[in-house]
Amino acid sequence: MKKLLFPIILISSLISAQVPAGYYDGTTGLSGYALKTKLHDIISEKNVNWNYGDLPNLYSQTDLDKYYDHGPDNTTILLDVYSEIPTGADVYEYTSANLISTSGAEGLGYNREHAVPQSTFNSDYPMYSDLHFVIPTDARINQLRNNYPYGVGNSTVHYTFTNSSKIANSAIPNYVYNNRVYEPINEFKGDIARMLLYFAVRYEDKLPSFNYSTNINPAIDRSPLDGTAERAFDPAYISMLLQWHAQDPVSQREIDRNNAIYTTQKNRNPFIDNPQWVNAIWVQTPDSIVPQAPLNLNSTQTGAYYTNLVWSPSTSSDVIGYNIYQNGTLVTTTKSTSAVIDHLLPSTSYSFTVKAYDQGYLQSADSNTVTVTTLATDTNSKDLFVIKYIEGTGNNKALEIINRTGHEVDLNNYSVRVQYYNSSSNSYYYGNSFELEGKIPNNENFVVLNPKAALSCYTNNDARFLTAGDAMTFSGTQYVELAYKSATVDAIGSKFVSNSYGDVSLYRKNTVTQPNATFTIGEWDSYGVNYCQNLGTLSASDVILAGNDIKIYPNPAYDNIFVSGKAENVKSAQILDFSGKLMYSEQNPFKNKKNISVQDLSAGVYLLKLDDKAYQFIKK
Repeated sequence: MKKLLFPIILISSLISAQVPAGYYDGTTGLSGYALKTKLHDIISEKNVNWNYGDLPNLYSQTDLDKYYDHGPDNTTILLDVYSEIPTGADVYEYTSANLISTSGAEGLGYNREHAVPQSTFNSDYPMYSDLHFVIPTDARINQLRNNYPYGVGNSTVHYTFTNSSKIANSAIPNYVYNNRVYEPINEFKGDIARMLLYFAVRYEDKLPSFNYSTNINPAIDRSPLDGTAERAFDPAYISMLLQWHAQDPVSQREIDRNNAIYTTQKNRNPFIDNPQWVNAIWVQTPDSIVPQAPLNLNSTQTGAYYTNLVWSPSTSSDVIGYNIYQNGTLVTTTKSTSAVIDHLLPSTSYSFTVKAYDQGYLQSADSNTVTVTTLATDTNSKDLFVIKYIEGTGNNKALEIINRTGHEVDLNNYSVRVQYYNSSSNSYYYGNSFELEGKIPNNENFVVLNPKAALSCYTNNDARFLTAGDAMTFSGTQYVELAYKSATVDAIGSKFVSNSYGDVSLYRKNTVTQPNATFTIGEWDSYGVNYCQNLGTLSASDVILAGNDIKIYPNPAYDNIFVSGKAENVKSAQILDFSGKLMYSEQNPFKNKKNISVQDLSAGVYLLKLDDKAYQFIKK
């Protein structure tokens, strides 16, 4: 579209990012990969992950063309960076209603284009619908771009498009990928560079598990990712992105888009808000000196399924992480000097070593070797498991998951997925998984909620994860599972059949202490439609240490629990099982008595919550 020359005063007043106060707290004084990790933590917190099908409507908020010949009052025309002609009239234009799947020519409709190809992350959520790098583009150009990376093309041009963007052989010097690239026009090279760098920060912990290739083979080497969490891209590719970022500075379009995405997705692209952070992170000069090895590797705690390793740091100042090897095979990487290795087998011996690596990805020699033998059994659960399943009306869908493993759990290898039925082929398949992320301490629980839910007793602010993807759009006829590296950990319903748990809430019995890959209805209590009482609240992890002013007795209890101390001012008493299910409630319970009857409770362990304090007791 032909660019409008809006008044200079208007433009200068608009170019300001609406960053919420305190959003980037904790970044002062940081640089390099330490800054990148801090930004990752900030922009990954409490995102709202929409369904891929929601994007067309959202584009009408985030991607309207108000910057060329449509102006600030445009309410329908989308800006397509693949076809936009900044200095003249566009050959074609789209509204959000012009979504199509395939196209044999330019100008027939648009696609939802993943700036980082969705094959990189197997089309899983939250990546699949992340507005910061999933943009509306012409369907034909999107198809021809295929999975080719962005890049600088040479004289061997395969396609030239209406705005002069092109697909050509790569001219990136010193870059292993030497086949085709898609080169956008100069007007949008910085926009695309900042999208890719956002991706590298937002999904830092997952980058090593994404699909990338180190084989120098033009048929498969399409990804510029290098398999590292910190640097993210091949060095030559990073150089190109930094060049694009510098030559095409942040525009008003990007600022407005960033603000609009924050409104609906609740996170920001930090390189639009603070462009100087690009160089602060990626402009580094690694040395050629191999780092010193870490020392004093030891195991501080071991269970039947895990061990906790600790070590003294490398003395080299440029170390950015440690690789942990189990029986000679790399099993995990960490930036700290400790790591939990889980999913081990009981009564089994393992050997571990640790190597430090630096900014140039030079790796140290091995630490000392520590040999660990796991216990035959312990009292912990062997893995995470689901304790609440909400399948209410409409979008009222939620899962609550608990960690009782005895150790902190890294969630980055876990996902929730739902099985679908294809009636035309009479076959079952999994929908797009929702990948969990971050870490969960021992004896804590968290909720995954559909952000479109309208539950009366739970809101978006209460949930740790919000996704409208397939994982939280299940119905009671479907099989739902918690998976670890694609292996089933815990399940609701049965595979390859139509289940019958529609409009029902299932709460795990407090006697269940282990996940079960085969659904067993006897492990669950069933409740009515949209029931979500105590979802995400008081569980084993939430026990508040009781003060000395009130004591309960006897413990174990048979028919009654008695209280001593200043109990007359207690306003509320509740008894909950360890899944958080409310078993009993009474207001002003000790106004005229000193006991609470527990004779109707089944034998087990419970929590007596008196106002803001909780007391654990056993019912015999």
